Amino acid sequence: MKQTLIFLSFILSSFVINAQELISPNGKIKVVLNLPSKNASHGCFFKALYKVENQFVEVLPDSKLGINRTDEQFVNNLQFINESKPITIHDKYEMICGKRQLCENFGTEKTFSFENSNHQPLNIVFRVYNNGIAFRYVFPNHSDATKNISSEETTYTLPDETNRWMQPYERSYENFYPLTQTGIDDKNKQDWGFPALFKVNNQSLWGLISEADITENNCAAKLNNGQNKNQYQVIYPATAVATLPWNSQWHTIILGNLSKIVESTLITDVSSSNTLKETKWIKPGAVSWIYWANNHGSKDYKKVVEYIDFAVEMNWPYVLIDWEWDVMGNGGDINDAVNYAKSKGIKPLMWYNSGTIWMDPTPNDRLQTAEKRTKEFEWLNKIGVFGIKVDFFAGDQQDMMKYYIDILKDAAKYHLMVNFHGATAPRGWSRTYPNLMTTEAVYGAEWYNNNQVLTDKAAAHNVTLPFTRNVIGSMDYTPVTFSNSQHPHITSYAHELALSVVFESGLQHFADRPSAYQSLPAEPKDFLKQVPVTWDDTKLIDGYPEEKVIIARKKGNQWYIAGLNGKEESQTLLVKFDFLGKGTHSFQLIKDGKDSTSFSSEIIKVKKGDTLKMECLPRGGFVGVIKPK
Repeated sequence: MKQTLIFLSFILSSFVINAQELISPNGKIKVVLNLPSKNASHGCFFKALYKVENQFVEVLPDSKLGINRTDEQFVNNLQFINESKPITIHDKYEMICGKRQLCENFGTEKTFSFENSNHQPLNIVFRVYNNGIAFRYVFPNHSDATKNISSEETTYTLPDETNRWMQPYERSYENFYPLTQTGIDDKNKQDWGFPALFKVNNQSLWGLISEADITENNCAAKLNNGQNKNQYQVIYPATAVATLPWNSQWHTIILGNLSKIVESTLITDVSSSNTLKETKWIKPGAVSWIYWANNHGSKDYKKVVEYIDFAVEMNWPYVLIDWEWDVMGNGGDINDAVNYAKSKGIKPLMWYNSGTIWMDPTPNDRLQTAEKRTKEFEWLNKIGVFGIKVDFFAGDQQDMMKYYIDILKDAAKYHLMVNFHGATAPRGWSRTYPNLMTTEAVYGAEWYNNNQVLTDKAAAHNVTLPFTRNVIGSMDYTPVTFSNSQHPHITSYAHELALSVVFESGLQHFADRPSAYQSLPAEPKDFLKQVPVTWDDTKLIDGYPEEKVIIARKKGNQWYIAGLNGKEESQTLLVKFDFLGKGTHSFQLIKDGKDSTSFSSEIIKVKKGDTLKMECLPRGGFVGVIKPK
């Protein structure tokens, strides 16, 4: 009888899936991998858990792993070979722009090695950080012949009725993040762009799914839940082609409360280190921007001069000369405009069409080859231009990833900063190529130019972006507008002013016309003259997507704090000053006035531990600076 039981146990063990665990250094996050046994081929799954009080809560149930090449599949035919010893990850680095200058992370890494049924190797590398999870696929063997990496089976599983804020996929990433529990979009396409935010049911626990560290050997991915509304599969736009060894991008999941989500630097933590030897020439700053109020304004030399003069008045270091500068007239051309800016101490930036065939605005097709970029960048250096805005990219496929990276590399050779528009969402390049100052990839203020949708949705949208799009990188929303473009805004003036702090961008393009800023009361106007665009630290004080947000950002010994009401009704926001140091501080506050187009300003004393009730109008807000006394 005993021998029979032993034999049955041996037979059953050949079909058992082995469970392996990986835990973050702080013990809060755990990944459990269900691995095929060494005696059989199966698929591989992982689940993610987060410790709440003394129990682990399941964040992601069993989620599938796997990847396919056109010559081999590594999905349901995997045989587990071995796992590495855990490696401690501790990384410190500096960022030129972003949530904080000095970044530090702690994690644990393990590599799990497999073979498929044809004895071809695959490694899956997992890292569990104190604030999230990252994993990537690696083909470790060598081959001079190119391989076609066709698709992934990676699938994130969410529990039923999970609240999720996800952006229906657009190649420009210019869409809203509507709340849904069903996972069905209004057009039933079921394609979703990164990042994707979800709340763990009945818990104050959140996850943000994205990806990072894409190279020339990768394409960028999206999510699709067409097969099962709670299962989001990673989808490639096209096959990636590369020699071996090869690795995928890092798949990332930031985990924790909403503060952990907003304050996380996981996207840059897992991205490759700075490739530039010297970066003193990279200078973030505020920008005077002509397009929002004057769509074709850069054709008009005199209008460009007006914005240059206004940059001088506001102490902003940059002016962006937008599309159609190549046909500038009315008293001067682009050379005259650049020379005038330099004579006033203002640094010019210039717009380019990336060269897509489906968009006509000029100048077009000056950057698509290395030869063209060399010619153009040499000319920009000669006339004295400090950066470029490149617009209208054509998707997330591998050739576009290479194009982005080629622009960043070549621009750096000529000490040119870069702003990507009509572009893919950030995926960590700002660490690897720190001349990347900002990226659009957002339904931003320029949409007031295009249609009336933003008018009614802006307040809730603005309150959602700090928990979604702006988490993963600098965001060129082009904020702070008081007058109207083609379509009106109904957010309050204090709400608009607060966007200068709530939204982080290495180049902060202030979008309104000079006359609108000049007509402001002294306090908000002076605030815009000195508000920073780079930060030493970032703290989420309070918030919830679509409802409210309060963010504090530190610069030197001062804290800038801003709050937004995303609701259509008045709301009281509670500001807790737990982040302050010792002593009494002076809080210069600018908030909603008696109506949406007026301000109220005051100076109050605050100290650590204080709580301030802030009354906000519908779609209102507040902003201020806190200085030690």
